[in-house]
Amino acid sequence: MEKVAEKLAPKTERRRLDLYLVAGVAIAACAMFAGVLSTGIGLAYFLHPTGALIVVGGTLGVTLITTPPSALYNSLGRIRNLFATPVTNREALIDEIVSYARLSRREGKMIFEKIAPSCSNEFLRNALLLALDVKDRAELQSALEMELRLRERQGEVDAKTFEVAGGFAPTIGIIGTVIGLIDVLRQFSNITAVGSGIGTAFVSTIYGLALANLLLLPMAHRIRARVAERFEIHELISEGVLYLVDGAHPSLLRLKLAAFLREASVKKKNDRRNELPLASGANG
Repeated sequence: MEKVAEKLAPKTERRRLDLYLVAGVAIAACAMFAGVLSTGIGLAYFLHPTGALIVVGGTLGVTLITTPPSALYNSLGRIRNLFATPVTNREALIDEIVSYARLSRREGKMIFEKIAPSCSNEFLRNALLLALDVKDRAELQSALEMELRLRERQGEVDAKTFEVAGGFAPTIGIIGTVIGLIDVLRQFSNITAVGSGIGTAFVSTIYGLALANLLLLPMAHRIRARVAERFEIHELISEGVLYLVDGAHPSLLRLKLAAFLREASVKKKNDRRNELPLASGANG
């Protein structure tokens, strides 16, 4: 039975490097450098250790004040997942759930205990085991929905950490600029030094704006997008497990879960189905 379950559970989830994220970071950095170089100003003019210390240190300090340690650790853990994200094949996942429906109709719901360890998705495995422990369908649905809400809320908290930091970074950059201007006014008698000092003072504002708009805020939006995508996958699994508990027919189950497929995937699948009769007619 374990070998059969392993065949029914193909690998639906794998990790891969998010090339779009890497390309976005590279394009933004290149655009910034190209813009600076096009002005004829050397990059060394924008290297201001004092401004960087004020902006980075101030933003980090504010983040520590506004964010509990556990939430901060979870948010930092999300950074790794941004670059190496799990990608789920929804069609394969639906096929797996439908295959479990066929098994359960033949051998009963106790089969869940045998097939759960070989499930390709952790949330699916936990949901099947929970379905064995919870006899009432309404309680099972409530438990799965609570799990979904908690995961979604955790993702929102992680995104909010970077969003809050991105909100404070430009303001702290302005503080660095004000500090630089105060230092410039101390040398007001030297007009040449004042002109050079004002330009240097505004570098802190650039640091703050760049840190917020090129790093922190995009990361917050990216985390929300990933959370939304994972939420759809877990919702698909929750609905599938509830239909398994109801003893739904595999064809009806597949039809209902197909709503979670992307439009392109549905069109591709329909095209394949339309090609089959044509191929059969040609062979005939």
